[in-house]
Amino acid sequence: MVHRLSNGILTVDIAEPGTYNRTRFDWTGFITQVTLEEGKHIFCVPESLIPGQGSGGMGLCNEFGISRTIGYDEAAAGEWFPKPGVGLLRKLEDIPYDFTADYPLQPSEMTADSSSCGIIYKVISAECRGYSFILTKQISLDEDRLIIDYTLENTGSKPIHTEEYIHNFIGINGAPAGEGYELRLPGEAGVHEPESVYTSGLLHVAGDRIHWNAQPDRPFYCRLGGWEPEDADWYWELVHNPARAGVRESGSFRPERMALWGERHVISPEVFADISILPRHSKDWSRSYQFFTF
Repeated sequence: MVHRLSNGILTVDIAEPGTYNRTRFDWTGFITQVTLEEGKHIFCVPESLIPGQGSGGMGLCNEFGISRTIGYDEAAAGEWFPKPGVGLLRKLEDIPYDFTADYPLQPSEMTADSSSCGIIYKVISAECRGYSFILTKQISLDEDRLIIDYTLENTGSKPIHTEEYIHNFIGINGAPAGEGYELRLPGEAGVHEPESVYTSGLLHVAGDRIHWNAQPDRPFYCRLGGWEPEDADWYWELVHNPARAGVRESGSFRPERMALWGERHVISPEVFADISILPRHSKDWSRSYQFFTF
């Protein structure tokens, strides 16, 4: 089942929790498509075009704890650890956490309260070795903006230290990555820690913008610079010049870091929020996506 939000400017399709049922991405607010009605521009693509490959991501889907997984390091093999928006996962071996792996799972209790103007998800994590929490996520539309509001309440006896990001699987009108795209940052753009010589040669920096020198034929990844100015009111902007359409992400928090991943059919800027919450405390943050033509 798909839940659809529409205000005449944007139409947003959101998969029912459990449609995606693996252990990487948050099951709630799994946004599979965004349509800008002016021009009928679409923005979301799957992680992989080959059925069965990849971890099942699509569109705008978020993940907690890709590098700081709650309770994993202290769990023994065979014990459970919690992942917000997913449930309790079982550690199989005494090896580092692998975000691409599928772990045995006990899904969290999840509810959704929807209306024509928005949807609110509530995810209650079972207690697990001193960890427990309640995740509340609200998705709404405000003119040409898609807004995601989060609250994570620490109901356990241990502090929570993790991070959250959205893996933005974007391909504007299905156009492949390449010379037609431009990634804009609010400060001097930088390509840092590229995973390969291929990534270094693929991306070209000019001032506050990153361009593609060619259409990629394999995955690319790097850390990004250029989001750091404290007075910036947005994190990144991706435009496809032939379509004259784009998307811009902003938010209520100062990023911990930013990264860029992609391959031939997809471009994914990633903005990481640091999440540190003491017991009996909570943290609120929000993300806003503006979709536009020019």
